[in-house]
Amino acid sequence: MKYKVRSRQIHMDFHTSPLIDGIGEKFNKEEFAETLNKAKVNSVTCFARCHHGYLYYDSKINKERIHPNLKNINLLKEQIEACHKRDINVPVYTTVQWDRYTFDEHPEWASVDIDGNFINGQGGKEGFYEFLCVNTPYRKFLKEHIKELIDTFQNMDGLFFDILIPHPCACKYCVENMKNRGIDYKSEGERLRYSVIMLNEFKEEMTKFIKELNPKISIFYNGSHISPDVKDSAEAYTHLEIESLPSGGWGYMHFPITVRYARNLDRDCLGMTGKFHTYWGDFHSFKNLAALQYECFHMLAQNAKCSIGDQLEPNGKISKEVYDLIGKVYSEVEEKEPWCEGGKAVCEIGVFNPEEFIDYNNENPFKLQPCIIGVTRMLQEASLQFDIIDSEFDFKSYKLLILPEKILINDKLKRKLEDYVNNGGKVIAVYESGLDENKKDFNLSFLKVKYEGLGEYSPTFIVPEGEISKDLYNTEYTMYLDSTKIIEKEDGEILSSSKSPYFNRTKEHYCSHQHAPSSGNIYGPAIVKGENAIYFSHKIFSQYQSYGSIWCKKLLLNAIDMLLDKRLIRHNGPSTLITTLNEQKPLKRYVLHMLHYIPERRCEKIDVIEDVIPLYNIDLSVALNKEPKSIKLVPQNEELKFDIENNTIKFVVPKINGHQMVEIAY
Repeated sequence: MKYKVRSRQIHMDFHTSPLIDGIGEKFNKEEFAETLNKAKVNSVTCFARCHHGYLYYDSKINKERIHPNLKNINLLKEQIEACHKRDINVPVYTTVQWDRYTFDEHPEWASVDIDGNFINGQGGKEGFYEFLCVNTPYRKFLKEHIKELIDTFQNMDGLFFDILIPHPCACKYCVENMKNRGIDYKSEGERLRYSVIMLNEFKEEMTKFIKELNPKISIFYNGSHISPDVKDSAEAYTHLEIESLPSGGWGYMHFPITVRYARNLDRDCLGMTGKFHTYWGDFHSFKNLAALQYECFHMLAQNAKCSIGDQLEPNGKISKEVYDLIGKVYSEVEEKEPWCEGGKAVCEIGVFNPEEFIDYNNENPFKLQPCIIGVTRMLQEASLQFDIIDSEFDFKSYKLLILPEKILINDKLKRKLEDYVNNGGKVIAVYESGLDENKKDFNLSFLKVKYEGLGEYSPTFIVPEGEISKDLYNTEYTMYLDSTKIIEKEDGEILSSSKSPYFNRTKEHYCSHQHAPSSGNIYGPAIVKGENAIYFSHKIFSQYQSYGSIWCKKLLLNAIDMLLDKRLIRHNGPSTLITTLNEQKPLKRYVLHMLHYIPERRCEKIDVIEDVIPLYNIDLSVALNKEPKSIKLVPQNEELKFDIENNTIKFVVPKINGHQMVEIAY
C-alpha cells in the first residue's frame, strides 16, 4: 500500500553544540505541541541524533553520546507524546554521513580521497562536514542505533536519514569493493559512480532491517536532491522529500525541475523549504511572508505536500513568532488542500532529464545542468505543461518530447523513440542530443541531419525565416555558445541557416570588445525540420540560462507550435505567471493553479520575494477533451462564465492575488 504523506509538515532541526549549556531546559511539551497545532502543523520531524553526533533521548547503548548538557533526558519522548495527543505525526531524524562525535572517535571510518585526505562536504568549512563512509564498520553502529530507536520509541511515525550524498571515497573498504567489482578505483569519476551504487545498496539493506523491526513506519533518505539514481533504490523509500531552500543554495529553479521528475516515481512527494531568510541554522531570521506563500503554494501546484524547515533553539523553547508566520501560510494551505489531494499533473510535453546521461568523469553530477534550467524557464514562462522524464517513462503520455543538449541515444532508446515518432509523437532535439553514445553520428533517423562534428566558430549567427521566425526580425541573431556542424538530409527542411563570424576572437584576431560580427557567409544549417521533429544545432537552453536571450525562447516556442496542433493552456498574462493543470479523476474535475510571485535579486547572495503583485482580468484558454459542467474560483466558490470554441474552453479570471485555483468540473 502506498504511503500517504502528511500535508503540513515541519522539519525541526536541532544540531546543538556541546559548548552551549542548558540544552532543552526551557522545553515545555504542551507549549511545543500546542504552538504547532495552532499553526495547522500535522507532522513534525524531531531529532534523535544531530550532526554534532549527540543524542536527545535516554540511550541505553550509547550513553556517552547523550548531549553533555542535555537538561531534559526525555526531550524526544515528550515531543512525540505531546504531538500525538494532537494527532501530529513525529518522524524521527538521525544523521548518517555527518557526525562529529563519530569522526573524532573513529577517524578510520571517515571517507578519504585517493591521497588519504578526509573528504569535506562543504569545501573545507569548519564543523562536522567530514564525510563518514557507510562501507566501514560504521554501518554496524548505525543499525544498532536504529534498533534502539525503534525499540525505545515504538510509537514513532517514521525515520528520516539525513546526508546520503555520493562522493569519491577511496577508503580501504571502498577500494576493496571496487577491486572486487572490476571498477577502476584510481578514477575519481568511477569512485563517484560506485558511491551511488554503494549508497543504494545501503538504503535497501537498511530498509529491510527496519521493516523487520517495524513494517509500518515511514522511511526517507535525504541527499538534498532527487535524481534518476533514486530509481535504483526506490523500494527503500516510502515517500520522497525534496529539500529545496531557494535562499540556501538551491535557488528558485531547483524545486520546479526536481518535482516535475520526482512526482512521477510512484511515491507521495513532499516539498521542503525553510522559514529561514538564508539557510539552515540561520537563527532568529524570518522568511518574507510572500516568499513562504509562493514556495508552499508552488508545492501544491506541483502535487507535492508541504514541509517548512525550522531549528529549535538550544534551550528547547519554541518560537511563537516563527509559528505565527508559518500558521498564516499553513492556514491557507489547509483551505486549499481539497483541490490538491490526489491530483495528477496533465502534461503535453516530456523533457528528458540530462542527469540520467551524466558523465561522472567530466561533469558535476550534483549540480543542475544549465540546459535543464534553461528549458524549464522557457516552458514555465510560456505556461506549457510538462514533466521531466527519463528513458524508462511511458512516452505515449506526451504529445512532444524535448531532448535538451546532451541526451545520447543507445540502440534501446533509439527503438523506443522511433516507435514513438512512427505513432505520431513529436520530438525536439538540441545540440548533441540524438547522437549515438560515441558521438559519431545521429542515431535518430527522423531528425534528418548528419553530424560532421562540433562547430569551429563561436559565436555564430542565425537568421530565422518562415514559421520559425514568428515575432522575430528577419536578421542575424547572435548564438553565443557552441554549436554542432551538420548537413541536412535530402528530406530535411532547413528552417534557419547559421552564419559564421569573420573569425574567432584570439590574440591575433579580434574586433571591438567582444566578438567579430557576422561575415554574412552561410556556415551550415542551424534549425532543421525532419519527420515529426525539429533539430537545433545551437545550445539554446544553456544560452537562455546564461544570457536570457529571448530569441532562443521564441525560436523554441515557434518550433513547438509548428509541431503541436494547440497548447493546453494559453493566457494573455505576463511571462511571470506560472500555471499548472492537475486532474482529480475520482472527483471528475481539473484544477488550474496560477501563481504570480516575482523573485528579485535585490542583494548579492539570494533572490527575494517581498511583494504580491496582483493580476486582473486574465483571459484563459484551456484545451481539454472533456466538456465542463461548471468553472469556478476555489476555494472562494465563485462561478465563472465560459465559452467553448473548437474544443477549447475560454474564460476570464478576474483577479490573481499571488495564487489562484480554478476548478473545471466535468
